[in-house]
Amino acid sequence: MPSETLNRPLVIATRGSALALTQANYVQRRLQSLLPELPIKIKRFKTKGDQLQNKPQHEIPEHLPKGLFTKELENALLNGQADIAVHSLKDLPTGLPEGLKLAAVSPREDAREVLLTRHPLDLADLNANPLKALPQGAAIGTGSPRRQAFVSAGNPSLRTVLIRGNVPTRIRKLAKSPEVDAIILAAAGLRRLGYTLLNHKPLAGDDTPPDVFSTILPIQSMIPCVAQGAIGLEARSQDPPVQAICDQFNDPHTRVCVEAERIFLSAMGGGCQSPVAAHAKLDNGTFNFIAAKPIAGGVKIVEGKTDSSQAKTLATELADQLRAAS
Repeated sequence: MPSETLNRPLVIATRGSALALTQANYVQRRLQSLLPELPIKIKRFKTKGDQLQNKPQHEIPEHLPKGLFTKELENALLNGQADIAVHSLKDLPTGLPEGLKLAAVSPREDAREVLLTRHPLDLADLNANPLKALPQGAAIGTGSPRRQAFVSAGNPSLRTVLIRGNVPTRIRKLAKSPEVDAIILAAAGLRRLGYTLLNHKPLAGDDTPPDVFSTILPIQSMIPCVAQGAIGLEARSQDPPVQAICDQFNDPHTRVCVEAERIFLSAMGGGCQSPVAAHAKLDNGTFNFIAAKPIAGGVKIVEGKTDSSQAKTLATELADQLRAAS
């Protein structure tokens, strides 16, 4: 058994945010169920991204550094303070430091985006883009260029305003601030934090302000960022006992999809802060891929399907198409 060859407790590195700890605890429970005799510990680290979240906007660099939420965890792996780093895979750069690798991927949670508003949306056509149901001139809280591009494409009358903080903080800001009419958050993060998402119904969860309503955005309305909804386990490249443990955690279905998405991102020349979007899924062996990038006046979307064995090739081809688009 892998636990017999490790000969010490397994140490999991994580950020200290509520969502990061929820994900680390999930990984710990999964691994503990697979290897009940293996002691597993969680160790918290503060990343550059965590530090920037507490700074005023004028102190934040215009160009954010690579590995904003991952570098300190990676250093812990390299210097032996931890064996596995747990990441929201969307935050993990495609180019990893020498000596480290993506060792495993979790099953993917809901990859879609969620529009949160103070009032239920009136959607006569349930197939329509929910952004069109917002009042003209409404302010959407988001700091994501990708989300900003899809907001502009979905309803040009809307405007976006910067909103920062963790998930509960953003929800409270929406509930209390008249300057923000709606915010956009990832469904995966909301679900992992225990929120219940029902279309056009109040958001339910611990300490949730009243009268905050959720509407799940269809993938076509807002394509998610690369690897959204998946958890990635990063480990040392040459650590067979730890890799054997990660192999038991890994979900091959999700891995095919997110690795293709990450290849797309790399081919686009972007990092995890890039505004490009991509989402892949496997359906009975057929690999479906949709991707987009912001262009003047909105977003350019490309999509295709192929056999799962050609997933990475299709991802590269669609990146080539998008790079040529203007």
